[in-house]
Amino acid sequence: MKKIIIGVIITAMFAWAVFDLVSNQSDDSTKTENEEFTSTDSGNSITSPPKEENQEKEEPADSNAVGLEVGNIAPDFELNTLNGEVVKLSDFRGQRVMLNFWATWCPPCRAEMPDMEKFHKNKDVKILAVNLTETESSRQAIEDFIKEFGVSFTVPLDEKTNVADQYQIQPIPTSYMIDSNGRIQFKALGAMNYEFMVQEFEKMQ
Repeated sequence: MKKIIIGVIITAMFAWAVFDLVSNQSDDSTKTENEEFTSTDSGNSITSPPKEENQEKEEPADSNAVGLEVGNIAPDFELNTLNGEVVKLSDFRGQRVMLNFWATWCPPCRAEMPDMEKFHKNKDVKILAVNLTETESSRQAIEDFIKEFGVSFTVPLDEKTNVADQYQIQPIPTSYMIDSNGRIQFKALGAMNYEFMVQEFEKMQ
């Protein structure tokens, strides 16, 4: 009788071990398939972010919120140019706009300026190059700079850096690509070359 009981116990233990082994292999297989789905060939980076993360990225583009993130409506402002012309960002709704913040004493701004002029001449884009006038030594320095670089696009003067503060500008140059609906489609911290400007411009409506 004892032999029979021991045999039953051993058989049950063996059956449980086989079941457990098969179950673990199935889990490992499912895990491997999931890893292959979410990994790139070059490593383990996730190519498809979680659904919540996707929603966070897509949500601003579907809203009419005014803000500084891609998909937001760019905050409106009003400034004067050197000639006393009043310029409002909202006046250019329906056009694609490059909004740039710069100063004459900024080396990357100087390097970027010829490409901006070329971009302005070659593409149907409105460039608003907001000068941080409060940081300049004089208005004459701005006039001399514009003549030196043959700037033909609009240069609004941010005399008290109110607009720079509104846009939370830290490094200059900083540029925003704004589509014809007034939405920010791209933000660049630092100078851009002509090819990069055209690339981002052609993505916009």
